[in-house]
Amino acid sequence: MALEPIQTEQYPALLEAKTAHIQACFDELDDFTAGMPLEVYSSKPKNYRMRAEFRLWHENDDLFYAMFAVGNKRDPIRIECFPQASESINALMQPLLDGVKASTVLRHKLFQMDFLSSQRGEILVSLLYHKQLGDDWLAEAEHLRQQLGINIIGRARKQKHVLGQGYIMETLQIGGQQFHYQQVENAFTQPNASVNEQMIAWACESVARYPQLTKPDLLELYCGNGNFTLPLAGQFRKVMATEIAKSSVNSAHFNLTENNIDNVTIVRLSSEEMTQALAGVRPFRRLADVDLSSFDFGTILVDPPRAGLDPDTLALVQQFDQVIYISCNPETLLDNLQHLKQTHDLKRLALFDQFPYTHHAECGVVLHKHNKKAAS
Repeated sequence: MALEPIQTEQYPALLEAKTAHIQACFDELDDFTAGMPLEVYSSKPKNYRMRAEFRLWHENDDLFYAMFAVGNKRDPIRIECFPQASESINALMQPLLDGVKASTVLRHKLFQMDFLSSQRGEILVSLLYHKQLGDDWLAEAEHLRQQLGINIIGRARKQKHVLGQGYIMETLQIGGQQFHYQQVENAFTQPNASVNEQMIAWACESVARYPQLTKPDLLELYCGNGNFTLPLAGQFRKVMATEIAKSSVNSAHFNLTENNIDNVTIVRLSSEEMTQALAGVRPFRRLADVDLSSFDFGTILVDPPRAGLDPDTLALVQQFDQVIYISCNPETLLDNLQHLKQTHDLKRLALFDQFPYTHHAECGVVLHKHNKKAAS
């Protein structure tokens, strides 16, 4: 069985249907969203995914990339190319597979390949095995790495071998400026680079359109590797950004240095812990060198996981004059807005089509506290 190609000519109609669905969902909030236009940011119709994961299927002497239909792990769908993925991933897929197939050591018990690419053309491939990787594997993999000019990571149980670099560099164009990001294997990064650029630009433009009211500093929760942090930093006096994943925190520090940004404090705390710290519930050792009293927060940006904001974090968000909320799950966003509309007014509403040809939708809202005056 072969994978059905995407029908790029259908994309406008699919986006229109998704837009209508999201608009209908937000209309359920009645007066809160009445008259608020839904701003729609489209994706490229192909080559938009910067990441891809494929199973490797062994069939007699053959070896091929495979995917599976939902609920069916027995009948592989052969992948010859993957037009959803970036051009660099598609260009590498067959030469890499040919190189692996030519080596008994590299193909033996290989069960998955993960690709991570950037708009700069850099690429990293992780090879996942059901065996331990010895010196013979290292020699063969290094030869293949040099032949193809890529970075390779070999993974097996309790093993990780990095050949080249364990990360790639990405450059995003935001508001006429370039921002450079380290993107690490197995750490979260936005999959659709061009839509991500539009999403960050929308957040930056929202801050420029609606100044920070009376307070000059930004608090960001779930900052990842600094995806929003870097471009937004220039619009605030100081920024405090929190993230719980250690690899993302390390990348955020790297990215601040790479981009010569010196007004951001990164703290490895969860949103719940940051809420407790700001409320003075208990001290945190990771804040020992941070003077919380020196920050004067007026704006908060949240980009939570699919579960949305927990009740305590919601209560924290309600204290801010300006809220920028990026959501990968419209259902939990709508639930959170039922609480936030008690204290805030809606100023902007957007759909970012990170995942074309699927029902998934990324949304953004800008909220201002009741009775706060901001320039329009």
